[in-house]
Amino acid sequence: MDGDSASLGEACTLISALSRTPLKQCFAITGSINQFGEVQAVGGVNEKIEGFFRLCEARGLTGEQGAIIPHANVTTLMLDERVVQAVRDGQFHIYAVRQADEALSLLVGEPAGAPDENGEFPEGSVNARVVERLRDIAEMLSDEDLKEELEKEPAQLQPELKV
Repeated sequence: MDGDSASLGEACTLISALSRTPLKQCFAITGSINQFGEVQAVGGVNEKIEGFFRLCEARGLTGEQGAIIPHANVTTLMLDERVVQAVRDGQFHIYAVRQADEALSLLVGEPAGAPDENGEFPEGSVNARVVERLRDIAEMLSDEDLKEELEKEPAQLQPELKV
């Protein structure tokens, strides 16, 4: 993965790791994201889709494979007829997303979880698991900082020896 067009996939991978939720391996993903999780257009989408399609075709189409792309790129799609026919036949899929959570939901096979009016995610959702994991990490770091401070204190309390 490289460049802005990989940032959507990178973000989903990071969320997967934090939430300890595996990602489906039947998708290719491309897209740039901004700080609000909005998926932005990228270049070379036709070539990326067709390249992944050829790989899937060579390995055997299962009906599960597909590409996740920015919705903003839909108007520029000009795909090879074999790809178009495979999509029509339900053997290959193209998912156009506007938000990173849409891509994440496809990749994990469950809703990412939208925040309520208090900013809380539904219990057990992918995003709730991320928040829980980040809190655990923050607590571990806080405990380590406290331990380091306590280890320093005895040395500071010892009187200086004058010779």
